[in-house]
Amino acid sequence: MYCLRPALLARRAATRPWAPLWRRGAAAGAEEERFVFLEYEPEPSNTATAAAIRREWEPEPKPGREQRKRGSVSAARRPDPSIPPSGVSCSGCGAELQCCDSEAPGFVPAEKYRALSGGPTGVMGLQNAICQRCWLLCHHGQALGLRLPPEQHRMVVTAALRRPLRHGRGPLLLYILDLLELPDPVLPQLQGLMSPDVPAAGLLVVGNKVDLLPADGPGYLGRLRERLAAACAQAGLRGFPLVDVRLVSAKTGFGLEGLISRLQRSWKCAGDVYLLGATNSGKSTLFNSLLHSDYCKSRAPDIVNRATVSPWPGTTLNLLKFPIINPTCDRIFRRQQRLKEEAAKTEDQLSSEERKFLNNLKKQGYLVGRVGRTFQRQKSSTVVEFDPDVLSYSIDEEPRHTPKKHEEKEEFTYNELKDARWCFDTPGIIKESCVLNLLTEKEVKLVLPTHGIIPRTFILKPGMTLFLAALGRVDYLKGEKPAWFSVVASNLLPVHITALSNADAVYEKHAGQELLKVPMGGEDRMKEFPPLVPQDITLKGIGTTEAVADIKLSSAGWVAVTAHEEEELLLRAYTPQGTSLMVREPPLLPYISAIRGARIARSAAYRTKKPPSLVENLKTAERR
Repeated sequence: MYCLRPALLARRAATRPWAPLWRRGAAAGAEEERFVFLEYEPEPSNTATAAAIRREWEPEPKPGREQRKRGSVSAARRPDPSIPPSGVSCSGCGAELQCCDSEAPGFVPAEKYRALSGGPTGVMGLQNAICQRCWLLCHHGQALGLRLPPEQHRMVVTAALRRPLRHGRGPLLLYILDLLELPDPVLPQLQGLMSPDVPAAGLLVVGNKVDLLPADGPGYLGRLRERLAAACAQAGLRGFPLVDVRLVSAKTGFGLEGLISRLQRSWKCAGDVYLLGATNSGKSTLFNSLLHSDYCKSRAPDIVNRATVSPWPGTTLNLLKFPIINPTCDRIFRRQQRLKEEAAKTEDQLSSEERKFLNNLKKQGYLVGRVGRTFQRQKSSTVVEFDPDVLSYSIDEEPRHTPKKHEEKEEFTYNELKDARWCFDTPGIIKESCVLNLLTEKEVKLVLPTHGIIPRTFILKPGMTLFLAALGRVDYLKGEKPAWFSVVASNLLPVHITALSNADAVYEKHAGQELLKVPMGGEDRMKEFPPLVPQDITLKGIGTTEAVADIKLSSAGWVAVTAHEEEELLLRAYTPQGTSLMVREPPLLPYISAIRGARIARSAAYRTKKPPSLVENLKTAERR
């Protein structure tokens, strides 16, 4: 375990998205919350010690090239069932740290567990630890399998939302919704999580990952917001005052300044704030963004760390939190002044580091925003202490090196916490009938888009088939004229067009292979993968410039169908057995087929064309 000097805290907080967060005191029934700041890695200059720490945590290698590079997870799992759980939470995911079960949340190898808890403070020595799962997620992108049923996720969320009222008001629910998943399957379940005795003060719905969707025409953000509001109405939520509906990107910062202003206006009418949503909706990413914004107390980023962020579903296993700043009139005025000053800046007036950061975000998404901080904590000047005994030595003497004084960890004071409101990050609710539940870690990384989606459009005649990897298939059975099929999915998923008569043979031969790519693993993988199940769909075209509907192939993506006016199409769509297939009307991006390049000769495909990125104007963000 290594403690960092204060000079390194701010720098590392911005570069370590997996850094620890908060935990309760180990004593049973303790009311006071305890906050720490720690990383496992030592300073970069101490490379020998850093290598030793990595060797201790990283799995032992197996024979073979890939295993030598990635290592064996099972070799690093060294449980000791005789040691009881610690009662201390992991700073990255919130799970209770333990070394008795390697397949349960919060596992720490027994050797490291004994080393951290064997000191004079006992299990309190684990206050500065993260579990092995968070370590591997952040450093290797590798997820350990856990025996964590969906009911346990739901139980943690339900218990949190049914706490007694604080500040005389119920909590404000900040529901994070993945726009690519509309209509959201978890939103209708929100009613059952709340207790009638603890009513919510309001519901603010946030449509996340808007940066991944290309602009299909003027005013497309307004149409997306209308679709989001309609999804909230269709969910049938009663007793939840809808505060607002917002479009944001937790990763690129688009829309976050406007969301923060809206949340601050809700300060006087709400208690604590709970971030809710399905797995992979971006809750932890939004939590980390709010932690380093004007929504959080100015001293908190130096005390509270970030949540572990990973594409693997269910990363957050317990509650994580930070204290919300009180938006006084003076603070609101200062914040508005900062937003005006930053809105007046052009990209050419930004520093080289800011321009580099924005350009990097532009490569990942279409919509980019700038999130700053108005209320920076004033750093105290460094006091240099002299030891006269050390300074007084003869020319032949070596100076005596005294050990460095132990640096106290920063913690919140009682006055800072007694009336504080908190923003909680809760575990994601597992989506049922989702194709991601059938995939391995590598396959999930290919299916979930991390960069702006480039739409791929194909013109198909009756008797042709479109494959989206081996996860979805659309057959054009009957129709008089060709129709346009636009695929909106991860850029890493392959699309294959073939004749309907050859479709079954193509699937049998190439499922699990490179041509269809996902699933991967050949015949052995496909033996355990469920077969594709068909569903017939009938559509009527409304014109060659506007899609009539989206065929949503579970969480793998969707196909927008554009056909001639009054043209009737008979389609047959397939998804793996046990996953959802739905027809979304109206489509999410109705004019998606219009943003395509020239037709590729002697093929059904059009050239792809990536729309340009846009940096958000902070004046517009504040008005929203």
